[in-house]
Amino acid sequence: MPLFTPPSLAALALVAVAASGACAEQVTVFAAASVKTAMDEITARFTEETGETARVSFAGSSALARQIQAGAPADLFISANPGWMDTLEADGLIDDATRTDLLGNSLVLIAHDPEAGAVEITSDLPLADMLGEDHLAMALVEAVPAGIYGKAALEALGLWNAGAPKVAQADNVRAALALVATGEAPLGIVYATDAHAEPSVTVLGSFPEDSHAPITYPVARIRDSDSAVADAFLAYLQGPVARAAFERQGFTVLTE
Repeated sequence: MPLFTPPSLAALALVAVAASGACAEQVTVFAAASVKTAMDEITARFTEETGETARVSFAGSSALARQIQAGAPADLFISANPGWMDTLEADGLIDDATRTDLLGNSLVLIAHDPEAGAVEITSDLPLADMLGEDHLAMALVEAVPAGIYGKAALEALGLWNAGAPKVAQADNVRAALALVATGEAPLGIVYATDAHAEPSVTVLGSFPEDSHAPITYPVARIRDSDSAVADAFLAYLQGPVARAAFERQGFTVLTE
């Protein structure tokens, strides 16, 4: 019969570390790309205050919703419009009782040229002339909320038909912002908060609120989430630290 050899202290230490890692809790958040700057600050403060980890995956709301539909392991979802949250709710993928309208935003026309002058965005805006042979950067106009809102606003103002051939579509609003920030496109349509976060663009004007549906960011817990931290982080998103971070980036906080 082979003799029993007691484990070394190093081996015991490795077992203890593995057990500790297995017990560690974190929350995984799928969040619209436009909240990245604020969320980076919020998650850092959450970890600092609680010792728990909030890991955030940023992308267009449409891409994130489809990943959740495909079974991606998310605990919370922050969408840049109600439509994609409605889709997940209809599929039975979110906990309806946790759904809350978290944030509001506005839509702006931006330019790469720091000397560009302000314009009034009305049906008389000579958008096609302003672009010339260049492109207008927008998020995907049939899928990503910023692109959907932007197209709706241009249609409401009677500017879409002239502008559509010149639109350069990006995977999400931050990618559209980058096209203007780097000068690859002279003009773009993004959220006011995105323009606030990027010093290399100039805001030319804001789209009238009645030219598109209200820009609302709902948040909800994914129904199959088993994270012990998810509820705490959801509450933190509606607390004073998160409110201050969101407001610094220009969001309207809708929760009391």
